[in-house]
Amino acid sequence: MNFEQARFNMIEQQLRPGKVLNPDVLEVLFVVKREEFVPPAHRRLAFADTQIPLGGTSGACMFAPRVEAHALQALAMKKHENVLEVGTGSGYMAALLGVHADHVWSIEIDPQLAEMARENLRQAGVTNVSVEVGNGLVGLPAHAPYDVIMVSGAVSAVPQVLLDQLKPGGRLFAIEGTAPAMQAVLYTRMGKDCRREAVFETVVALLRDAEPVPAFVF
Repeated sequence: MNFEQARFNMIEQQLRPGKVLNPDVLEVLFVVKREEFVPPAHRRLAFADTQIPLGGTSGACMFAPRVEAHALQALAMKKHENVLEVGTGSGYMAALLGVHADHVWSIEIDPQLAEMARENLRQAGVTNVSVEVGNGLVGLPAHAPYDVIMVSGAVSAVPQVLLDQLKPGGRLFAIEGTAPAMQAVLYTRMGKDCRREAVFETVVALLRDAEPVPAFVF
């Protein structure tokens, strides 16, 4: 399979027509080799417009490329920012964030996936990403506050504890809701409060432990 041609086709046939036009984002997607972060059994799907299962115990999936690209475009990364990622998965999103970040702290609840991500990042030569095992939905206060928080999986609602770890002007991207109606959103800290902006609609896998609390039934 010609991965370079497939990468070019993904950008020109999926992303540009889907209004991913930020040149910095498109350059990052050229630089970081997505196929190196896809499980070998699914490598031929590396550039397909679909989620890719990662195995492990959390039911994690890689986002479809267009979701990754729109997330990066919404976050509008600047140079040398401090970044937190919730849900490392294969390490691909952490590698994308790391191109512009000073450092990326990524938290993965599944130890097997965390180890896979570390190896993928090492093989790709990424040196400014740290992968920790834990529940990222409580954040990582030790390295807060963050310029950017990327929630790499769906949540019923963004926990306040994550929003509290944003710097003034900091941005958080997440996908909120339950299937079949989920919404990608961007939160921006404005003083003590956060502005919420809807970006697009999609459906992705929920993070483990992010399921909504069941409603009480009489």
